[in-house]
Amino acid sequence: MNELLQAILGKLDRGDSPDAKWPDSKGEYWALCPFHPDHHATNFSVSERGYNCFACAAKGSLKDLAATLNISASSVDVLRCCQGGKATFIFSGPISLAAYAEAKKLPLSFLKELGLSERKHRGEPAIVIPYYNQDGQEIATRYRISLAGSDKFRWAKNSKVQLYGLWRLAEAKAAGYVILVEGESDSQTLWHYGLPALGIPGADTWRKEWAAYLEGLTVYLWQEPDGGGEAFAHRIGESLPAARVMVPPAGCKDISEWHLLGGDVPALVQRLMREARPYSELRTEAVHQEAAEARRKAEPLLRADILEEVAKLCRDLGLVGEERNAKLLYLALTSRLLDKPVSAVVKGPSSGGKSFTVETALKLFPPSAYYALSSMSERALAYSQEPLCHRMLVLYEAAGLESEFGTYLLRTLLSEGHIRYETVEKTQDGLAPRLIEREGPTGVILTTTWASLHPENETRMLSLTVRDDPHQTAGVLEKLAARADGRGPQLPDLEPWHALQKWLELAASREVTIPYASTLATLANPKAVRLRRDFSVVLNLIKTHTILHQCQRERDAQGCIVATLADYAAVHDLVIDIISEGAQASVSATIRETVQAVAELSRQGQQPVSVSDIAKKLEVDKAAASRRARVATEQGYLVNMEDRRGKPARLLPGEPLPEEQPVLPSPQTLQEKISGFTPLSTHQHVNSQHTGPHADITANERFYVDLADVEPTPF
Repeated sequence: MNELLQAILGKLDRGDSPDAKWPDSKGEYWALCPFHPDHHATNFSVSERGYNCFACAAKGSLKDLAATLNISASSVDVLRCCQGGKATFIFSGPISLAAYAEAKKLPLSFLKELGLSERKHRGEPAIVIPYYNQDGQEIATRYRISLAGSDKFRWAKNSKVQLYGLWRLAEAKAAGYVILVEGESDSQTLWHYGLPALGIPGADTWRKEWAAYLEGLTVYLWQEPDGGGEAFAHRIGESLPAARVMVPPAGCKDISEWHLLGGDVPALVQRLMREARPYSELRTEAVHQEAAEARRKAEPLLRADILEEVAKLCRDLGLVGEERNAKLLYLALTSRLLDKPVSAVVKGPSSGGKSFTVETALKLFPPSAYYALSSMSERALAYSQEPLCHRMLVLYEAAGLESEFGTYLLRTLLSEGHIRYETVEKTQDGLAPRLIEREGPTGVILTTTWASLHPENETRMLSLTVRDDPHQTAGVLEKLAARADGRGPQLPDLEPWHALQKWLELAASREVTIPYASTLATLANPKAVRLRRDFSVVLNLIKTHTILHQCQRERDAQGCIVATLADYAAVHDLVIDIISEGAQASVSATIRETVQAVAELSRQGQQPVSVSDIAKKLEVDKAAASRRARVATEQGYLVNMEDRRGKPARLLPGEPLPEEQPVLPSPQTLQEKISGFTPLSTHQHVNSQHTGPHADITANERFYVDLADVEPTPF
């Protein structure tokens, strides 16, 4: 409840109907009106929306009513006391150590022994809460500026987040255990009863390096009964899986509240310690239940051709003509589960639909799968606290990361799978080195209008280009018109898609074997040097496709999912031109078309051509033509004869366009190389250890087995 509303309710007179339902079904509290002599508690109502009297027409906000009742909404502080068997709020004047002691029902002398005192903070009264290290030296200071509301604390200048109570660790060592609670007041309450405790100043402030303080101790976590309590236990439990979780009884949020209610704190703590279970055990149970529920919701997708379902869903979400890019983005985002995720950059002219394509693909994933930003500072990758392990970093517009240091950090994260960045920071003891580590693996999805990225980053990503032709623009306009006049499709249900990814995260197998990998390597074009890097990308995409379809695949003796030739066929169709262009063994249709247009317009190199001429020739807008020309120029197939900056380009043909050279074999060629077996259907798949009606097919020939013969992998 709004704390100001709670203070107001404490001042209102309910007349002769105190037993009436309060609030009513609409969340309104009825009482005697304070603005006129009132004898009926049915005229005046108050709620979080404000107040209204139907007798005297008084009406306004809670702040107005608080002023009438002499309640200061800006500086009042909450005190707790025990009335009617539950903790209630009483408002008083400015904050003071005495008020804090009364609010927490702790002796004033005891709080002073802990170092608490009063001081002005920015001209306002505040309580000083010192943080001492194990030697008793003050290492940080926190101000409590209010007893009410969510904005109650300030850190002193140059103070860094620390554990509260380090100077009392010797007591915990002697007892053999310690209770971790959220905040200083719960720690103080436990100390008052002689119980060893440490305070975490906020549910999200735990640092994994603090675990070193607790070595040799049995650690108990007090988990408050809300989402913040779960986050608190989870964050610490990830560092301390053996920590035992204490779950308070219904109606008790924290240890201070139990103390305020007059409960027997030592007895409660002893009981909860006996009942506490290890975080790892509780987490395993929770994950199992969550994964089972996710699989149940995702079951229809697990039996389908998932990439075709992706294309259909993206069309329903409004995406036009970008099904291939959507499929590749879906595979790339799912590859976050691998040790080496696949990264991609989506290129195209301004307003070409790059961001919308990425946003559409992201709708198929839960927030746990990615971290999206419009831009970031050059050191954000090093200093951010956002988890990136097995997660995709999505950056809309690569220009938001154009600094040399920023691209270096990005490249390191992609190549090494983690960042180890050592810097120097100013501390109370002077300058000191600090090693910052960010754990991966992490993949990246970028969008850009640039023709190419930093060369070292470009070669680490699949380069996807959105369509810029008139037919595509017409399709987009038609889709927008359909949405505007109500002809668009109903928004699809995304829950099964999120459930699929959640199941893959929590419980699905990620170990894949590709039995034809060596043959594929033998058939690849060895002249394509970049294929040394891109071949790994292809293999990881095959693995990702296999993981997605694992309920339709066999397992080998080691339990690995066996990739089929169908997995290669799906990936080959999506990436063969991208891989070929990256290896300079092929040129995209749009660039080839652009170069040929320049050749024709220039009369075979005799007369320079402008971007406007190209746009008119190809019937595209000038922005699309400019980008195409820029790409062709960077690749050497066009030459810009204009060397003055800011002047329109004067283009002539450059190097001859290369003949098309396959860098990877077709699925048919790969299959024939393996077995000479002729495929029966493009909708069936390999099963390397099938024992059903097709068991007479040899291991290398088992390309096509009806899906009805394959049982889903048991959970």
